Amino acid sequence: MRHVQLSAAGLKHLALVSGGTPDPGPGEVRVRMHSAAVNYRDYMICAGFYGGEKEYPLIPLSDGAGVVESIGSEVTQYRPGDRVMTVFWQDWEARPVRSGVRTRSTGCEAPGALAEIGVFPESALLPVPDGMAMETAAALGCAGVAAWTALRCGGPVGPDSKVLLLGTGGVSIFALQIAKSMGATTVITSSSDEKLERARALGADETINYANTPEWGLEVFELAGGGVDVVVETGGMGTLGQSLQALGLNGSIGMLVALGGITAEINPMALIGKCASIHGITVGAREDHAALSKHLAQHGMAAVIDRVFPLDQGPEAIRAIARGDHFGKLLVSIA
Repeated sequence: MRHVQLSAAGLKHLALVSGGTPDPGPGEVRVRMHSAAVNYRDYMICAGFYGGEKEYPLIPLSDGAGVVESIGSEVTQYRPGDRVMTVFWQDWEARPVRSGVRTRSTGCEAPGALAEIGVFPESALLPVPDGMAMETAAALGCAGVAAWTALRCGGPVGPDSKVLLLGTGGVSIFALQIAKSMGATTVITSSSDEKLERARALGADETINYANTPEWGLEVFELAGGGVDVVVETGGMGTLGQSLQALGLNGSIGMLVALGGITAEINPMALIGKCASIHGITVGAREDHAALSKHLAQHGMAAVIDRVFPLDQGPEAIRAIARGDHFGKLLVSIA
């Protein structure tokens, strides 16, 4: 079987290799992979500045989908021929988070999806809904679920909600699609007018080029007529100050990653005066993934795929996400 392997920390240690086909043990499922999706987290893992101790060699990527080939003893949910997708946290079934969970994630502490054949514990998989494309299923585990939980961090989103999305990567574009399916009004930022046009085609109500509008937080506040209800914050501490400016009374910020930095000076009165809240988002539980999958299937929604790489270019796909020129998801075709 061919798979991409990380033999040690550092992007130079990524390579396509061949090896034997693994058999599933008790409680495990062998999957012939169809597609896998790249997240910025995968780049961070491979570059060596994310996560703790790992077992090398490691198969990267948390997100993928395929078809069950065989099952080990004690497996009860799946049979050969079933379509399945990987989940992010293999040991976090349901909210709230508690001690002892979130210790094993696909593509970091456990082998990932960038392989022709993957062997996963039963808890690391969910069924792909009828009618959902495998490419969409492959893209949900990290970015899709993170967008879903961040949008809902302050409560349900609906027609009266106003949502701010930062950038046009996988999380933000999923969040845009989900928010619009819930009837919300959306504002999205980017430094590219071309990407903003594409976002409008997906339903974005307002767009802001932050390169041309340095005080975009105040601009969002005004466009939203008194601030937004939810911010899907993908910039980290580097953009948090502006996100707080964009927020309305009783608003919520779902804090996902730290692309813009991990330290900043924040005026706490901006938070206190608005009775606002900031929620740390570590993707989501298995039940969040299942709820998102059901929602997308009910609304006939598909992932926005920017580019598809063949398996032998898997290492390049991981490097490509760091350039930040994609709109939506980067995918690796395996089947």
